[in-house]
Amino acid sequence: MSVDQTATLLLVGMFLGLVFLRVPMVFAIGAATLATALYLGIPLMMMTQNIMKGINVYTLLAVPFFILAGEIMGAGGISRRLIDLSSALVGWIRGGLAMVNIVASIFFGGISGSSSADTASIGPIMIPMMEKHGYDRDFSTCVTMASSVQGILIPPSQNMVIFSLAAGGVSIGKLFMGGLVPGLLLALALMILSYGYSIKRNYPVSEAFSLATAWRTFKEAIWGLITVLIVVVGVISGIFTTTESAAMAVIWAVFVTFLVYREIPLSELTDILGRTVHTISTIIILVGMSTGLGWILTYLRIPQKVSLAVFSLTGNHFLILIMLNILLLILGCLVDMASLILITTPILLPIVTNLGMDPVHFGVLMVFNLGIGLLTPPVGTTLFIGCSISKLPMEHLSRSMVPFYITMAVCLMFITFVPQFVMTLPNLLFK
Repeated sequence: MSVDQTATLLLVGMFLGLVFLRVPMVFAIGAATLATALYLGIPLMMMTQNIMKGINVYTLLAVPFFILAGEIMGAGGISRRLIDLSSALVGWIRGGLAMVNIVASIFFGGISGSSSADTASIGPIMIPMMEKHGYDRDFSTCVTMASSVQGILIPPSQNMVIFSLAAGGVSIGKLFMGGLVPGLLLALALMILSYGYSIKRNYPVSEAFSLATAWRTFKEAIWGLITVLIVVVGVISGIFTTTESAAMAVIWAVFVTFLVYREIPLSELTDILGRTVHTISTIIILVGMSTGLGWILTYLRIPQKVSLAVFSLTGNHFLILIMLNILLLILGCLVDMASLILITTPILLPIVTNLGMDPVHFGVLMVFNLGIGLLTPPVGTTLFIGCSISKLPMEHLSRSMVPFYITMAVCLMFITFVPQFVMTLPNLLFK
């Protein structure tokens, strides 16, 4: 066995072994990378330089700014206002509160960029409200969790920024625009599913549509919705870079939360900053360790070997994309989303580019695919939050989620094999 083969087995085996032993992902990546580097005789100073190079990226500053803006807006009363606006817009449809839940996730996802933040903010309000009006608790929780995946697709999304870093600098603006239509497609599919449930289970219709109510709730929510405009319009127009737009979103979030809505005292900012720093610290360390892992993977030429192995099995593009989707779905059930983006992108991106797939298309596909993993056992973060809010066991919720899993898988296939869903907006806006 050659040195490279032994090093590959050491890297993969040690990493999988540590993950199986439930060692935190960042330590599993770091330990496997360090052990392999020592075996290969690579100077530790070189590894340290590569790790620091991965962290010392200007674009990475956008991630903590987006997280902080989402935390501030989420704590400042924006959730309730978005729910009120959603209720005024779609509450009159059969199963209206389910529709309200989905539309509220569209709005809130565009502010937080996080599935778990969406569920944690909207769930405590919507799940009891839906149950009070006759909806089953498991259905209410499933709608809340499934619709939260829109948050990682609709811009801004910190996971798109992480993919851009892992892919070597794919345009974040294109990724943001590429995720918009798939996010809305998911919302439409979930609405159709919810409407079918509502007919079958005879869920109630809310009050009739009122233009006056819609206008009043829109005026109350517009301050929060402007956050999305600052980011999206700023990036598309070229007024701001992605990082600058994220920083402006934080400034606007502080202004709206503490000077316009004024539902929480300024002293709450300390706790908000504490939660943000905790999240950011995890992401920054993970990015650094994953950069080291990516360098070792490239050194061992693992991406090229995996690509050759895949194409040796079949040359059929359709089958290869199905295989990659299944692989990501399985991995998404087992490993944290950000970790998977950083680990698998250097390996899988060469495969899809050889198939002629645009990196932007693959980025949106990967984020959506791994977003489904957030709702699946055994490590689905959003699933855990849904269980905590609803007080339902994971096994029960997982069974109830099956129709939602199927619906999301159908949307995933549309996005995979109809690239126009992803690429039309980026191609129109970025020439």
